[in-house]
Amino acid sequence: MTKTKQLVEVITEGIQEKKGRDIVIVDMQGIDGAICNYFVICSGNSPTQVEAIMDSVEEQAREKADEKPIRVVGEQQAQWIAMDYVDVMVHIFLPETREFYNIEKLWEDANVTMVPNIE
Repeated sequence: MTKTKQLVEVITEGIQEKKGRDIVIVDMQGIDGAICNYFVICSGNSPTQVEAIMDSVEEQAREKADEKPIRVVGEQQAQWIAMDYVDVMVHIFLPETREFYNIEKLWEDANVTMVPNIE
């Protein structure tokens, strides 16, 4: 397993730990103009949960993959937090914000994996 693929798995675990929902992994390897290899997209039900997911992702990535984001934006409003791990971009949305921007549809030619919600 590549280091990047391992990071995607660790990020997914961090999201699931805080009950993030509707996780989508967009594999953009080989797509012209892609800014990274993977998008990991999820939803949290409140700004507090969105922040908790961000903290969990950051902690898991640091502990299990020895990775830190080079940039994190959106923490103040916590409606859409983007975490940049160079090869992997993590997007944590409130449901209405996610629906509005609908970034999954921007990469329709990419390989998309839906991760089942954990109850």
